[in-house]
Formats: sequence, structure tokens, C-alpha cells
Amino acid sequence: MLKKVPVQEAVGTRLVHDMTEIRPGEFKGAAFKKGHTVCDEDICRLQAMGKNHLYLLDMEDDEIHENQAAEILAKGLAGDGIRWENTPKEGKITLHAARDGILSVNIPSLAAFNMVDEVMCATRHNHSLVKKGELVAATRAIPLVMQKAPVERAAQIGLRENGIISVKKLERVKAGLIITGSEVYNGLINDKFAPVLTKKLNALGSDVGCLEYVPDDSDRIKQAVLSHLDEGCKLIILSGGMSVDPDDVTRTGIRKAGASEMHYGSAVLPGAMFLVGYINGVPLLGVPACGLFHRITALDLILPRVMAGEHIGKKELAFIGHGGLCMNCRECTFPNCPFGKGV
Repeated sequence: MLKKVPVQEAVGTRLVHDMTEIRPGEFKGAAFKKGHTVCDEDICRLQAMGKNHLYLLDMEDDEIHENQAAEILAKGLAGDGIRWENTPKEGKITLHAARDGILSVNIPSLAAFNMVDEVMCATRHNHSLVKKGELVAATRAIPLVMQKAPVERAAQIGLRENGIISVKKLERVKAGLIITGSEVYNGLINDKFAPVLTKKLNALGSDVGCLEYVPDDSDRIKQAVLSHLDEGCKLIILSGGMSVDPDDVTRTGIRKAGASEMHYGSAVLPGAMFLVGYINGVPLLGVPACGLFHRITALDLILPRVMAGEHIGKKELAFIGHGGLCMNCRECTFPNCPFGKGV
């Protein structure tokens, strides 16, 4: 319960919450901290802030202060790879990445959390690449004083899932590249795919352990895949031969190599002819020719998730359609753009 007191009569009382001051274009923050004892010198400033009354706090047993609520909420939200400090400001606690990796947000659980009255959590986009220490989410109880029950109910939504927000570590893997195409194999044109793919893998902390060039021959592609597996590659990327031309046989080669699961086609432009397959748990990614022309394609959305241990199936390739349209901007600013930000 809050008792309203005229500001002139509040000298000697302790503030029950941070008092926010806003000076447009200059400052927004706590002019007076929770627990500050009001003195005569504070009266004019408080009035200038529009505070003609202050409030004394007399909470019931079933009520909770915003700062206590924020602590309970943060505990429920934080999963593996998330750190936070119990130092709420104006009832808000921020959550940060405890390591480099890919942000994972349980979107349905986050929505259920935010459906609870008088609590909220805002996050960065799911599947964002983040660095250790970066801000990834923030939560707060909206009123100064609220019922304890809804706070605990919201926190339980996260606790049941071992946290709503986590950061998955990208594994350092030995990757194999298979560059298909008779024109490259026969030396008619110089290969441009291997440098592009190597750069993308290196940027995510992995190395190319095997590289092989093969013609448009499904049996040769099959043998290259099996050779890479024998060499211990934990990720294989194949370039080219993914379209509908009769001599595009990369998919056939992957199937002959023993792929137990294969998904051809993603809801992304560029990258509609992207392929994901698995052989004994090892992911194989088929990159269409657009990967040479466009700097960013479906590969850039899927590769970090694969390296974080996520299994990519038909559902995942379908869901990235929301936000999966590249605008082909004259100056590419990815990842600081809407591409791939739908889910």
C-alpha cells in the first residue's frame, strides 16, 4: 500500500524507489536513488521534476517491491550462457551474454511471460550472434508495488524451460569443402567458392580441414563426401550443382553417400535452393550458385545455428521465411539489418 505525502512534508522520509529525471536530449536517469533520505535542499528539484507528492510504502504480505520482483523475474529468464547482476535500476535488470555464441530465445515462452500482467521482458532477435558481455535482454516489473503471485507465475514459465534466454556456444569444428562443377575441376575457370566459404567458417571460429574439387558426377561427389567423413570432418559444405539443370547432380551424390535426412529448399532469398542433409549426425550444407554473387544468403542464417549444435529440418527452413527476404541494399549492413530477423 502507498501513502501519498505532499513533497513539502516529506523531509526526513526515505524514497521507496528511484526518482527518474528526464531532460530532453541531455539526461535520463535516477536523480534520487531508492533509500535516499529527503532533505530541505531536495524540495525544489523534486518540484521541478513534477513531483508534488511522494509516497510512503506500507506493503502487505502478498505484495512485492519492483526491485525484488525484477530479481525473481531475472532468475526465471536466465538460461545457460546468461549472466546478470542483482543491481536493479528503477526496477529493471539487464541480462548479458556470458560467452560468445548465438542467442537463443524461446519465443513462445517469452510471449507467455509477457502475457502475465505487470511484468515484461524485451530481448534482441533470436539467433543473433553475440559477444561475451553484450546486452541481450532486460526485464522489469512495471508498477512500483505489485502482487507477488503474478511475478512468481511469470518466473515459473522460464524456470520450467531452464530459462527463456540462453547463449549457445559455437563449436570449433573440422569442416570439409567440396567444390563441384566440371568447369572448375577441369580448370576452365578459377574457383571463387572455396575462399568465400573458408572466410565464413573462419569468422565463426572453425577451420577447413579438407578441400576437394569434383566434376559434375554423382559418384565422384559421393566418394568425396565419404572421404571427408573418413577424415573426421564434422561439417561438410558442398558448393554448386544445386539447381534444376540435368547436370546439377550434387543432391544425387549426397543421397548416394547415405544421407538419412535431406531437405532441399529454404524460404530465403537469396538461397531458395539451399540444402541441408545429415549422414550419421554430420550436417551437410549445399550452397547454390547465388552464394558467389550475394555476400549474404541462407547459408549465413543457417551456418551459425548448425555450429551451435542445432538440428536444422524442414520446419527451421520454413520458419526463416519470415524476415528471409534480402533487400539487396547497395551497401550491405548485415547483420545490422532486418534480413533473417523474423524468428
